[in-house]
Amino acid sequence: MKSVSVPLGRSYDEYVEMFALTSTELCGRILGCADGPASFNAIHSSNGGRVVSIDPLYDFSAEQIRDRIGETFPEAMHQVRLNESEFVWDRIRSVDELAHVRMQAMNRFLDDYPQGKSDGRYIPRGLPNLPFAEREFDLALCSHYLFLYSAQLSTAYHIRSIRELCRVAAEVRIFPLLELGSVASRHLDAVMANLRGSGHECSVHAVPYEFQRGGNSMLRVN
Repeated sequence: MKSVSVPLGRSYDEYVEMFALTSTELCGRILGCADGPASFNAIHSSNGGRVVSIDPLYDFSAEQIRDRIGETFPEAMHQVRLNESEFVWDRIRSVDELAHVRMQAMNRFLDDYPQGKSDGRYIPRGLPNLPFAEREFDLALCSHYLFLYSAQLSTAYHIRSIRELCRVAAEVRIFPLLELGSVASRHLDAVMANLRGSGHECSVHAVPYEFQRGGNSMLRVN
């Protein structure tokens, strides 16, 4: 199972804060891009929300994903422990608590995944080409993929991907705007300049969430 990113699920509450989602926005049609084993889809759907998640990870079965998590999760937590100064330990107070929060979210995803995949809520696709009609969604959310993996993904890839998200959704939100190592993404300024040059509205907004130190802003594109 090959991927740029390591499967590491965020929780529903983290999504709400990372993207500063209002109750009105949560009532719309939502696309989650590069969601991986996050629990947002599972919980939002169980609450009556309309959400579709895409990720190449969904090519695999629940057991294959569970095995991959088992292979990569200990090393992911080891890396966090080695780089604790890069993170803000206020709501989540320790690496052990972080491991619990992440595993809880991933188990919630895994419990929902077989039914969700059958229902068409988990689709095995990735950027920059999406199998959706224009404006099929009110809001597209991209968590911990674009900008985070700036060393692996080019400026051109970011532009193509965000343009495609704008094609299928009325608004796009991307979080965080830092790359690995908790430094500002090398692509952000060039991406925003390009999108503005083609008529898109781009703005950076503070959000009520910060775990990666300095990572408390999202990009909004209309």
